[in-house]
Amino acid sequence: MTVSVSRAKIVCSAWLFTTVLMLSACSILPKQETLIVYQLPAMASSGQTETTRPHALPWSLRVATPYSSQAIDSERILVVPQGSQISAYSGVRWSDPAPVLMRNRLVSAFRANGLLSSVSIDNSGVDADFELGGDLVAFQSVYEDGVPIVRIHYEASLTQPDSNRIIATRRFEVAEPVHGKEAPEVVEAFGRAADRLVADMVKWTLQHARSAG
Repeated sequence: MTVSVSRAKIVCSAWLFTTVLMLSACSILPKQETLIVYQLPAMASSGQTETTRPHALPWSLRVATPYSSQAIDSERILVVPQGSQISAYSGVRWSDPAPVLMRNRLVSAFRANGLLSSVSIDNSGVDADFELGGDLVAFQSVYEDGVPIVRIHYEASLTQPDSNRIIATRRFEVAEPVHGKEAPEVVEAFGRAADRLVADMVKWTLQHARSAG
């Protein structure tokens, strides 16, 4: 009888010791960070209506996801506070990696323009007369004289997939001031910068598609 009571005390003590350890471990684990997810702000209207939009051109375009560095190819909202140091805004992230955001922005801009017969993305498996791709070199905010500025740098290439012929290449760069220093204001600046960049890329693409077509 005495042996059974002793064993019971040992088991009980071991259980209490394990419980204390578990509670202690829970108290020292870092709390999970709450993330706010941002999309690029809605694209500004082109001002075209169905009555003013020209007739569609008889060509199709496939927009490829641009290549990028490992840092840019992520959902982090990047910032370069000084020099070559690269960081990210805490507590926030993009809804998609930056290259996907830019690809989708371009697709939306071409479809809103309405000049091409069809616009698709690279993983749709749809054949196209032209493909727009390239490298997303910069997609971040940088500090200049203590003021944040959004910079986007896209090295674009327009090709004909059937012949694998490069029609044209061009560097596109925009810089947009941030009206403030908080994350929502930075995101708004990214939206304005992306709108400016894709507007230039749409005009350039259509110009060279006409020449090649």
